[in-house]
Amino acid sequence: MNKVHWEGHEQIAMLMYPGMTVMDLIGPQSMFGALMGAKIHLVAKTLEPVTSDAGVTIVPTATFDTCPRDLTVLFTPGGTDGTLVAASDPVTLAFMRDRGARAKYVTSVCSGSLILGAAGLLQGYKATSHWSVRHVLADYGAIPTDARVVRDRNRVTGAGVTAGLDFGLTMLAELRDRTYAECTQLVSEYDPEPPFNAGSLKTAPPPVVKAMEDLLAGFTKQAETLAAAQAHPLRAIRQLDE
Repeated sequence: MNKVHWEGHEQIAMLMYPGMTVMDLIGPQSMFGALMGAKIHLVAKTLEPVTSDAGVTIVPTATFDTCPRDLTVLFTPGGTDGTLVAASDPVTLAFMRDRGARAKYVTSVCSGSLILGAAGLLQGYKATSHWSVRHVLADYGAIPTDARVVRDRNRVTGAGVTAGLDFGLTMLAELRDRTYAECTQLVSEYDPEPPFNAGSLKTAPPPVVKAMEDLLAGFTKQAETLAAAQAHPLRAIRQLDE
């Protein structure tokens, strides 16, 4: 086995906002937290505690103003209503554009990719998202891709919620090496054996798929409407770049 590179100095910023899906944040954060020597910044508009969709409240460690300007990784979690609010908030999008323009890696899990898209950070990139809104990425100039983790150059996006663990391990291998990621996987005992085979549209029973599509229909429609409204200025930017 090659010598493990235990120490590093990565600067990682993880966006937080009210209503985010807590597992979207905690899954990747638990993996990033295994990076010895790295500095993780939990970033929000203010230092006021941020309440997630599940009621878990987390205290930020940095604001948009105090977050380092030059980052190794810029990350955003997803959610439902809270994500759409963040994706339409000019201050949040300005922060994402600014840090995303210089970050070595621009990343997300679940519907967090909608925020990247709204910030103009996915134009021309393959990306994934939660299955209920993955198609919406096309309005942001991205190439929707059905995969657990998608990497296109320095953009790395994970699919829905639990894909954050796969995303996290992928990033550990990228930031350090495969052995480091495998050591983290082992110490985390990440060896899933789900009791049911209903974790994707391909494997879930049709009645389950229908129930979840109906439940999320309002969110999907709102995401489509927001992306369509934001698509016009993004197209103008793409035309200027061309």
